[in-house]
Amino acid sequence: MTINGWLQIALYCVLLTLLVKPLGLYMTRVFAGERNFLSPVLGPIERGLYRISGVDERTDQHWLTYGIAMLFFSVVGFLFLYALQRLQNLLPFNPQGLDAVPPDLAFNTSVSFVTNTNWQSYTPESTMSYLTQMVGLTMHNFVSAATGIALAMALIRGFSRRSAQAVGNFWVDLTRCTLYILLPISIVVGLFFVWQGMPQNLGAYVEATTLEGAKQVIAQGPVASQEVIKMLGTNGGGFFNANSAHPYENPNALTNLVQILLIFSIGAALTNVFGRMVGDQRQGWAIFAVMGLLFLAGTTTVYWAEAGGNPAFAALHIDSAPSALQAGGNMEGKETRFGIANSALFSTITTDASCGAVNTMHDSLMPLAGMVPMVNIMLGEIIFGGVGSGMYGMLLFAIVAVFIAGLMVGRTPEYLGKKIEAKEVKMAILAILILPLSMLGFAALAAVVPAGLAGPANAGPHGFSEILYAFVSATGNNGSAFAGLTANTLFYNMTLAFAMLIGRFLMIVPMLAIAGSLAAKKIVPASAGTFPTHGSLFVGLLVGVILIVGGLTYFPALALGPVVEHLAMQSGTLY
Repeated sequence: MTINGWLQIALYCVLLTLLVKPLGLYMTRVFAGERNFLSPVLGPIERGLYRISGVDERTDQHWLTYGIAMLFFSVVGFLFLYALQRLQNLLPFNPQGLDAVPPDLAFNTSVSFVTNTNWQSYTPESTMSYLTQMVGLTMHNFVSAATGIALAMALIRGFSRRSAQAVGNFWVDLTRCTLYILLPISIVVGLFFVWQGMPQNLGAYVEATTLEGAKQVIAQGPVASQEVIKMLGTNGGGFFNANSAHPYENPNALTNLVQILLIFSIGAALTNVFGRMVGDQRQGWAIFAVMGLLFLAGTTTVYWAEAGGNPAFAALHIDSAPSALQAGGNMEGKETRFGIANSALFSTITTDASCGAVNTMHDSLMPLAGMVPMVNIMLGEIIFGGVGSGMYGMLLFAIVAVFIAGLMVGRTPEYLGKKIEAKEVKMAILAILILPLSMLGFAALAAVVPAGLAGPANAGPHGFSEILYAFVSATGNNGSAFAGLTANTLFYNMTLAFAMLIGRFLMIVPMLAIAGSLAAKKIVPASAGTFPTHGSLFVGLLVGVILIVGGLTYFPALALGPVVEHLAMQSGTLY
């Protein structure tokens, strides 16, 4: 751990914080339908899309109608992407002549991109044609991210509206998010990426001769356009298997900084949108503070664990002092261009934010460092999170927190003037607990059946961690992985796909029910017994509830993996 490393982390935090208010203000105006600087250009396009599709932008939807529209859109998107993969050998823009994607892998990938997980059980540059990458995967990177943001807006409207029967219009939210937020940023930053050296073409792969005289095939294609929305929408699903460790996806330190800012930008700005829409920006900053504290705790843990080097070297009698042998820290599997601090930062960010795009191989992390991304996903990626999902996940915890606070003071719980009653608490608990049910249930199944045990490359606790992390990542709609697991099998393709569906839709439905219930309620005036939700007391309570719920729910599984592995490594036991 060095001063330079901490300065890099501090710079990132400062830049991210500076983005919150301006982006939050812009997003608030977009979703409110107010005029903005892009309205003269995009306004006619937006209205034209509504006329073509038969959508009345002035008509809001009941939460149930909103949810049905979202589910219908997701089903159609799934079918389109599945057909595209199965037929890609017959379609154009396939200069490498790649075959059709096998049925189970196509099913897994279609579910993955529809749910904003972007889990990759395949090597993209040797599996997906240019058409599949552009029209299938990149398109879903836009609309799945927009869907998550739209759902967060529906819940925020539940808190901000009073005596209302509607939470917004899904088709309008989807259109405005894509047209005014995701597309403009992607075009500008995509051109910047091309300037910095990312490929953006439709040419065939090229063959080069190395200094040793060997032949090497170098993949290229429409990389920049997919990379920018992959990061901005916290999607993952990179053009290359190595994701942002590949120099074509991440050419230099400047692109690295821009990418990690893109990942958190919308999730952080949504806290400001929340504060503006409920009429008190302090409420948004309180949520931002909770996310920030948890993020800094995770980043510090990863940086500390990785900077100390790997004690397993001592057991191999290479050097009795691993820190002296590894002056730069545990660099195995890391992107050496950016160092330990940036790798720690990137590892924490991409697993906080539903994004499998890493410049570090999580399988090479030290045990406790690897536990951090696992815990972040287990908690529902509430640390700025996947665009939208982090925000509504945090608000679900806030509902539980104020419920507990209300019980402590003997008052009916309320949050932002809305009484939190039995229905909201039941739905919040259901949405929160569906995640560990899927994560731990599928992991337990994989740990006992032969098809599941055939996947891990490692024995002992780390093999269990590889299995657990896969289902944690899938259920949490994250998409990152411990690289040692062979997941492109029928068993894992199907079970991981079902985990993704559970983690996305069985959490969304109760969340929308909460939004509808809250929107219909009146605002209760604040009184002397009202629990304050904009200061340090609320921040501490919310952090405490998150840690307690996470600890009680997941700790036994974690102790079997990273904790045992850490103890084994410290004792010099190799397995």
